[in-house]
Amino acid sequence: MKISHQFVELIPETLDQRVVYISIKYRTASHLCMCGCGNKVVTPIRPERWQLSYDGQSVSLFPSIGNWGLPCQSHYWIEKDTVKWSYKMSDSEIRRVKARQAQRVHDYYDTKELKHRFKWLKKQH
Repeated sequence: MKISHQFVELIPETLDQRVVYISIKYRTASHLCMCGCGNKVVTPIRPERWQLSYDGQSVSLFPSIGNWGLPCQSHYWIEKDTVKWSYKMSDSEIRRVKARQAQRVHDYYDTKELKHRFKWLKKQH
């Protein structure tokens, strides 16, 4: 399914279907769920969460978007302004993915904190 994107400073209050709104200033991308249920999906653009790529014409978000907190539980990729549907995950698969995501966030901040401390220690000597 083809979609479009818009770079904005602030995410609009009312979102259009099949449009990904991207605020570089606030490092956030938002869209209405691509299944059509109408729920708002927010993807924080951060190294430990989602990464955004822009090739001058289209956008991609990585990793996939799993809307497991929504009734639809849709799961898809956004690659080059195209939605690529994934399969519906089981509850146990969702738990494993959430655990991996939590570990990725923990590792990112733990490593970042250690690097910060190491720099501080080097300056002291």
